[in-house]
Amino acid sequence: MTPQLEEVLGHPAAGWQRTPAPLDDVALSSRVRLARNVSDLPFSPTLTSEQAKELLARVEKAIHGETVMGTFSFDRLEDLSAVDRRVLVEKHLISPMHARDARGAVFLRADEAVSGMVFEEDHIRLQTMCPGLQLADAWELASRLDDVLEEQLEWAFSEELGYLSTCPTNVGTAMRASAMLHLPALTWTGRIEALLAGLAKVGVVVRGMYGEGSAAAGGIFQISNQTSLGQSERDLAEHLQSVCHQVIEHERRAREALYEEMREAVEDRVGRAYGILTNARIMSSSEALPLLSDLRLGVVLGILPSLTLDAWSELLVLTRSGFLQRQEDADSPQKRDVVRATMLRRRLAASLREGPDERQ
Repeated sequence: MTPQLEEVLGHPAAGWQRTPAPLDDVALSSRVRLARNVSDLPFSPTLTSEQAKELLARVEKAIHGETVMGTFSFDRLEDLSAVDRRVLVEKHLISPMHARDARGAVFLRADEAVSGMVFEEDHIRLQTMCPGLQLADAWELASRLDDVLEEQLEWAFSEELGYLSTCPTNVGTAMRASAMLHLPALTWTGRIEALLAGLAKVGVVVRGMYGEGSAAAGGIFQISNQTSLGQSERDLAEHLQSVCHQVIEHERRAREALYEEMREAVEDRVGRAYGILTNARIMSSSEALPLLSDLRLGVVLGILPSLTLDAWSELLVLTRSGFLQRQEDADSPQKRDVVRATMLRRRLAASLREGPDERQ
């Protein structure tokens, strides 16, 4: 494992995650992924073992080390433990699908804003991340990364269809833009289902925190473009940005109405979450996430002003099972539940100077 990846795996917060960021009361992050395939090799599912080795060597040569976009590490997944890969999934640097295939590799910049998966569904999945709602910035960063790699790798491209991909739905721009939104008020009031149904009608798909195949939890939803053909990358990013703006406004109005009409109930819910998180001795990951969701709502509404959004983002990663197992040697679910509860008590004690019930 490269020293740069070792450093990334040991820290819960990424360099790009700093707040304040645009609309970060609701938007956790913005991401752009570009699917790319090398023109003179078969698509990933039909690559021979020798062709796979050739692909890895060519990508490593193109990206490893110093580039105009910074210094990149390059690590083969076969050199990483299952726990290391799990942490990469928890930090959204690789997909769950990619983690299962030891033939692949991951490259990344130290701030984690720019990374790539080699040998996922396509030869390469380029990825860029920005805090808050900044899809245009994420796209510009992805475009620059694409240019850097294209100087040494020729992409599979059709003048008629655009970039060619293993999956037909990615043909065209082969771009997936997405925003991670925290929508607790819409979820609490039961208005989320109608909103999600409406989004499907405007070319937007909604998934859970870890993308395709994951369920939404803790009021956290990943919203992304559904098609990549027929529009430019910039148009797709701008369309999704506009849709997310509308969703954010719905969530903000729901929060305002909720807090105005049910102030005691909101403060009670936040207070209970704070009380459980600061006193529990056993805490599962499934229990922690909705409580942390309530805690974040309390931060944004000013009920817990001493806890910062940056500290909350760290807690979100720190409570994940892979991170706990790697950092604390918690090799069983029972041990992780105890370690998770202990870590939450200590972290919140350091971040919060007084309980929410004392701030009236």
